[in-house]
Amino acid sequence: MKNEKTKMPGRYRLYWSPGSAAMAPHAALIEIGAPFDLVLASIDQGGHRSADYVALNPNARVPTLVDGDFVIYESAAILMYLASRHRAARLMPPLGTEEYGRYLQWQIYLTNTVQEAFMHYFHPDQFCADAAAQTELKRISETRLDKFFDVIDRALGAKGPYLAGEQFTTADLYLHMLNRWSRHLARPAWSFANIRALVELVRERPAVVSMMRAQGLAEPF
Repeated sequence: MKNEKTKMPGRYRLYWSPGSAAMAPHAALIEIGAPFDLVLASIDQGGHRSADYVALNPNARVPTLVDGDFVIYESAAILMYLASRHRAARLMPPLGTEEYGRYLQWQIYLTNTVQEAFMHYFHPDQFCADAAAQTELKRISETRLDKFFDVIDRALGAKGPYLAGEQFTTADLYLHMLNRWSRHLARPAWSFANIRALVELVRERPAVVSMMRAQGLAEPF
């Protein structure tokens, strides 16, 4: 069998929109220190639905990362790809460790469970046509999010301060992003003491400060 050589990272290109799921990959690129360019695909202006962008990401969702001739989308996948490509940055624990298992668990939980509930909360019209049903879906989604943040908070209380334990990872960047999204909820994520403690650690990282400034965003608390 022919051995495939892993190509060396070049200059990345990240397609983004302010405050979107591009927040975490944007911060990760700064953490890594690799050269990259930002390409605006504004959701508000419909840039994510342009023909050129859909040619890269047929789901018309942000973000998308271009690495040479390789294109990858889905925020969590981009984070795990970057963390594995730049091991010296220590954005993921060593393979095969318990910490790595927790990292995988929470990175997937945040995208498959928490972000999925946010999709129902912010875009109920994409899931049901009836206005009353949309209102009910939004209510149910907020209840679900409260439960999910409680699960995360309890886990951080037992194994914190970060999601994988002692080591900061891309999963923490993701939770920082979702924490900002929760500002619309009656009980935002930072209402939970251990989540707030984690977010306060993450928000002070130079890479996160730089990302927030570049995207024109303010911390919600």
